[in-house]
Amino acid sequence: MSYSYQEILINFGFKFGRNGTHSCRTMMLVELNVLFSIVPASALVRQYQSEIIVSNILNKMTEKTRQLTFRHLKDLYSLDIQLPLFRVLRQLWDIEPDAHAILALQLTYARDPLFCMSTDCILGHKPGEHILREEIEALLKKDDPDRFSPASLKSIAQNINSSWTQAGFLKGKAKKIRQIPTISSVNVIYALFQGYLHGLSGERLFNTPWMKLLNLPLDRLKELASVASYHGLIDYKESGGVIEVRFNDYLNSDEQILLQELRQDEFEAI
Repeated sequence: MSYSYQEILINFGFKFGRNGTHSCRTMMLVELNVLFSIVPASALVRQYQSEIIVSNILNKMTEKTRQLTFRHLKDLYSLDIQLPLFRVLRQLWDIEPDAHAILALQLTYARDPLFCMSTDCILGHKPGEHILREEIEALLKKDDPDRFSPASLKSIAQNINSSWTQAGFLKGKAKKIRQIPTISSVNVIYALFQGYLHGLSGERLFNTPWMKLLNLPLDRLKELASVASYHGLIDYKESGGVIEVRFNDYLNSDEQILLQELRQDEFEAI
């Protein structure tokens, strides 16, 4: 069976479209931390569902709230180890606790189109600058002014700003101020992997939207990649200006076949 470029990316865990979880929730970092501290990395979707709805490990007051919480977490993160994008995040999660917030943001960026709309705005501000909620509202209604009501625009913008705050890109409650978060080698691994899943390799892996999200100079990104390689998490080499990045055992054989098909599609499109 032959798949389209987008279908392969969906099989890897990426999402497309116009809607996203931030229409009603933030990236739910607190819930995610609790969930992953209890449910093992090998868990299947139904195990997450049981722990959230039946066991109520997230301490939600009603069954309806528990069901909604599971639905939103599944929509945003997939919670499915059959998808490489989630499976690798779940494996990296247990390596470096300080990387959690950025990892959650990285997967949010890959699966929530509403959140993605805010990226250039947030990253375009310098540290110490104020970011107004109205700036995010303007982005949300730019292409379709009648899509959201004023109340919805305000709520979505607040959710988006809250996620950026949870990840350390913003600080403050009523007034949001841009700041620089701490980025770890694990975050660089995940950004490289997201580019890898798009069929990219070599130097191009350091010039992707997922790498730009980390908002670090190229030299620092390469330094963190070297740290990851030193610890055996990836295979990163640079010699004579040529970069090689390998993700040994990150994908199974079926996923490798899909990746080769995706690379062929990209080659034919050039």
